[in-house]
Amino acid sequence: MDLLRSLPIGLYLEKPITWLHQLDPRVKLIWLMTFLAAPLLGNPWWRLGIVGLLILLSGVSAIPWRVWRQQMGWLFILAVLVFILTSLTPDGLAVNSQPRLPNSELSLPPASDYQYVLFKGDLLNITKFLVTRRSLELGVRVSTLIFTLIHSTNLYLLTTAPEEITTALDRLMSPLRRFKLPITEIVLTLTLSLRFIPLVLEEVQNLIRSIRTRAINWQKLGLKRSLQIWLMVVETLLENLLLRAEQIATAMDIRGFTSPNEHQVQWNQLRLKQRDWLAIGVLIPFWCARFIWGGMS
Repeated sequence: MDLLRSLPIGLYLEKPITWLHQLDPRVKLIWLMTFLAAPLLGNPWWRLGIVGLLILLSGVSAIPWRVWRQQMGWLFILAVLVFILTSLTPDGLAVNSQPRLPNSELSLPPASDYQYVLFKGDLLNITKFLVTRRSLELGVRVSTLIFTLIHSTNLYLLTTAPEEITTALDRLMSPLRRFKLPITEIVLTLTLSLRFIPLVLEEVQNLIRSIRTRAINWQKLGLKRSLQIWLMVVETLLENLLLRAEQIATAMDIRGFTSPNEHQVQWNQLRLKQRDWLAIGVLIPFWCARFIWGGMS
C-alpha cells in the first residue's frame, strides 16, 4: 500500500511537464477561483457543463492516466453515491396543495405536461422512494459541486509547485500590505503546509505497514482492545508529526530565518507570456456564457 501513489492529493507532479505546468501560477489561480465560483447560483446544465469541461481539460493536459486512474474512479463513485442519495431523500417541500378552481374547470385538459414527481416506486420491496424535480436538482447540485471542488483543486496542485503557489498569492495579495497585514508570513505558512502533506502521508503509510507486518488478529482482541491499539497509533502519529514540525522549525532557525524583516524570502520571478494572456482572454467568453445561459431560471 503506497499512499503517496494511490492518493496523489496535494502533491506536485514534476514530470512530465505539460502545458498546464508552463502557465503562470497567477493565471491558474484565477481559473481555479473561476471554477469554484461559476457553479454558484448556476443551473444544473451549467454545473454538468463545468464537470465535462474539467474532464476534457484533464484529458488534453497530457497528464499520465496512472495519475488519474484511481483518484478519478473514487471521485466518480463518491459523486454518483451523493447524487443517488440526495435524489432519493425528501426534498423538504412537504406541502399539500389544494385546488382553487371548481371541479368542472379542473376537468379541462392541462395546458402543459409539467410533472413535479418524476419517479415513484418501491426499492427492493423494502421502502418506497420518490424522486421529484427539486430532489433531482439538489442531487445534481451537490454531486457536481463535490466533483468540481476536489478535481479542480487537485488539478491545480498537480501542475503548480508549492513555491509557485505562494509566489502567486504573494503577488496577488501585495496590495493588502498597505493595511499592515502579514502577507509574507501567510504565504510562508502555506508553503510549509503544502510541503508537510507528503510527510503526513508518509507517516500514515509507515504506521499502516507496521500494523500489517504484526498480523494482529482483530477478532480475538475485541472492540475495546482494538480501540486501544488505534488510539496508540493516533498518538504515535501525532508525536511523529510534531517531531517533523520541530525539525523543520530547527532547520529554519539554523539558516537564520527569524522574521521577514531580517530574512528576505526570495520567491520565483513571474512574467506573463502569450499563452497566459490567451488563458486570461478566455475568461471573458466563459463568464459571458455563465451570465447568459448558466443562471438559475
